Amino acid sequence: MKPLHPMEPIEPGKLERLKRNYLVQAWLVLMLALFFGAALAGVHLELAPKIAANKTNETYVKIPEIILGSELAEELAQQGEALIVEPHTVAVEKEQRRIVYTIYEASYPDGKLAGWVAKSSGQGYADKIELLIGFTPSVDTLTGIFVLDQKETPGLGNKIITLDWRQQFSNLKTLQPIEVTKGGASDPNQVDAITGATISSRSVTGIVNNAVADLRGPLTAMANARGK
Repeated sequence: MKPLHPMEPIEPGKLERLKRNYLVQAWLVLMLALFFGAALAGVHLELAPKIAANKTNETYVKIPEIILGSELAEELAQQGEALIVEPHTVAVEKEQRRIVYTIYEASYPDGKLAGWVAKSSGQGYADKIELLIGFTPSVDTLTGIFVLDQKETPGLGNKIITLDWRQQFSNLKTLQPIEVTKGGASDPNQVDAITGATISSRSVTGIVNNAVADLRGPLTAMANARGK
């Protein structure tokens, strides 16, 4: 049998068949991509309200712990009492854009203001990070943070959800920005970065700093208006 020469031309009929075959395969790949894209979009649209509802429920559950700490929140629950939570929206004009925050005003059963929780978000290393940020009634101190949603690297960046790391934000003053350091926080308003996940650590800190800068004034005004 005579071997084909490497440069031997392909017969015109065979070339046309190859072209048609490649064209059919390309259309098939495109149609499959469109089908799966539409299917994923449909799933997302169906699940989006459920996801939003779950986040809202989790927010209301976490507010007492964020403001009071786990021990006092548990003690309040054991007494059969609960914080009264009222949601607000606060719009902030910043750099020619309008940012709308969801704010939760939490009060004791007797009406005394217990604190504030703000929902805020920003870009992390892998995807968007959503936080709940707690403030004292006078808005001069953070009471803590909770990570509502994140998709950071497992084993590294996702350690931002751990209580040990989040506790660093408790009792930090809001009058100066929080700094991220490595090897252990030594000064006030410093937090220690997660080893191997400095970007995630800085992302969370940046979200908190931005929210504090935007909301310290409005929340202080709201606190003064209700007499704290």
